[in-house]
Amino acid sequence: MTDQNTPQQPAQASNENTLDPAFFTCVNEYLELTNKQSKEQGLKRISVASLYAAARFNSHVYLSFEGDAAGSRKDFLDYMTNMYRRMLNEHLDALGAERGVNVGESELAAEYEAFRTQAGNAGEEDKPA
Repeated sequence: MTDQNTPQQPAQASNENTLDPAFFTCVNEYLELTNKQSKEQGLKRISVASLYAAARFNSHVYLSFEGDAAGSRKDFLDYMTNMYRRMLNEHLDALGAERGVNVGESELAAEYEAFRTQAGNAGEEDKPA
């Protein structure tokens, strides 16, 4: 049993690369709310409100669990900034492809290519000689 004051591990299922479906349920509920609010307030305002709320909540979480807040502040900021930048790249790539919009070269292009190469090589191992 968990409570609200216990840090949670990332929503991982048994497979290290598979997120728990409950994670996406939470994301979808949040997006439902932001979509509703953006109809009343506009996309840009709700975008900024969402960022502000995320920064406030993540600061709260950090201060709730970090013993040396002053000493690890820079590491926390770097971690969160890098994670957000990666998430933005992933969503720009996916939504751009889905909508047929050229979003420019991805910062993750080398990672995508390495994954494709690795996946292709894994398939080669399964082929009969």
